[in-house]
Amino acid sequence: MTAQVAAPPNKLDAAVLKIAGVVVLGAIMSILDITVVSVALPTFQVEFNATYAEVAWTMTGYTLALATVIPLSGWAADRFGTKRLYMLALLLFTLGSALCATATSIEQLVGYRVLQGLGGGMLMPIGMTIMTRAAGPERIGRLMAVLGIPMLLGPICGPILGGWLIEAKSWEWVFLINVPIGAIALVYAQFALPKDNPHPSESFDFVGMLMLSPGLALFLYGVSSLPEAGTFAETKVWLPMLAGALLVIGFVLYSFKPKHPLLDLRLFRNRNLTVSALSLFVFIIAFMGAGLLFPSYFLQVRGESTLHAGLLMAPQGIGAMLTMPIAGMLADKIPVGRTVPFAMALIAAGFFTFTQVGTDTSYVLLCGSLFVMGLGMGGTMMPIMTSALRTLKSHDVARGSTLVNILQQIGGSIGSATMSVILTSQLNKSTPIPGTLNKRTGQPFTEAEVAILSHHVTLPVPPALIQQGLEYVAKSFATTFWVGFALVLATFIPISFLPRKRLAKPEGDADAAGEGTVEAPVMIH
Repeated sequence: MTAQVAAPPNKLDAAVLKIAGVVVLGAIMSILDITVVSVALPTFQVEFNATYAEVAWTMTGYTLALATVIPLSGWAADRFGTKRLYMLALLLFTLGSALCATATSIEQLVGYRVLQGLGGGMLMPIGMTIMTRAAGPERIGRLMAVLGIPMLLGPICGPILGGWLIEAKSWEWVFLINVPIGAIALVYAQFALPKDNPHPSESFDFVGMLMLSPGLALFLYGVSSLPEAGTFAETKVWLPMLAGALLVIGFVLYSFKPKHPLLDLRLFRNRNLTVSALSLFVFIIAFMGAGLLFPSYFLQVRGESTLHAGLLMAPQGIGAMLTMPIAGMLADKIPVGRTVPFAMALIAAGFFTFTQVGTDTSYVLLCGSLFVMGLGMGGTMMPIMTSALRTLKSHDVARGSTLVNILQQIGGSIGSATMSVILTSQLNKSTPIPGTLNKRTGQPFTEAEVAILSHHVTLPVPPALIQQGLEYVAKSFATTFWVGFALVLATFIPISFLPRKRLAKPEGDADAAGEGTVEAPVMIH
């Protein structure tokens, strides 16, 4: 017999924090891996004698694997139990990391990255499910703040860690660093996570899987191809996007028929989940898309090294660390509709500075703006996620977190592709320089290309022309940041509908872990 502890709703006890530690380790691995690998792409080109389009598949393959496996997470959590599934995800991710370090060709590396993605795709939704059931509805805000630390620090620490590993060691260490962390997480999970109590009665929705997983993968493949193609008119962009969209639409129409669909869209009848998920989706498109351009500005306009560019992004992480614990406590006491708009205002204020960037904009001003944005980020993302899951019944949490994670993945991909296309389009308008030749394209170098290359090689081009090119590149970044700023402002529309009153506990769900797939993690022994 076990009984729940009547723990104060505003405190996280040792048992819950122990469970949170397992999930945070997994989140650190999966999130850091994305940003660490992104800075290694130029190294992959040299090591494997590959084009940028080929090495970009190390990112695209990982993303497509995520999209394929995330929809299965909700059903699998109910069928096999969260502990078993989480440990399987850790094992796949760690094994994939070790294999990546042994790759001898770009094709092998992409294949091993897909294996990594199959594990990484389950880590976040299953981890969120475990933490939500551990905390219960009254403490979910604080627990989400704990999970939010690696989610927000990953994009900042990843470039720093990746730059250092490549400079001090070799590209293999970008992947090898996951192996000891994964081994520790597996042992930790075995002892820290509560025993599974799965309910295998639900049948698997094979029809839904055949529509949704390939549909998401095809759609995101088309989106991921957009920056390289530069236009929607390319067949490899619009055809997979159209096919993927039709499959997803077909799934949406079909999903209301089976009793246990692969992805339970009926959860969107919960107004709070719908508003929160929409707010998060728009926020991810706006911030994650433009956020990838911040280090690119430091690299391409200011000529900083990868390591220095990562260090210049650190104020953003510091700001998030300061506000995230506070936001977590407030989310358990004050409706998020009263706090998130103020946090978004900080993001907008900091973001505006980047619409004015030039070739010599003060680093003090830019780092100060990143710090202000970090303060806002710490008070935005996790409170919205808290609001999305708070009113769900315990047996709906796995499926609710799956919905949220799919929207995050799609939003991040759309945002990144959109910002990349806009920036590339601006740079391609740069004036060609007569008398020069880009051997890769067979065309003359443009002012923008020469300006970016001048940071790395000596070119027989007048300094005045290089400076002119740098000013053009800076202006292109500023134009792209204006689009990002407009998207940030658009986020205020859905967040204005976030709840401004205390949310009631789900009816018939008095037990925080209740009908879910695991026993209540907070117990009296």
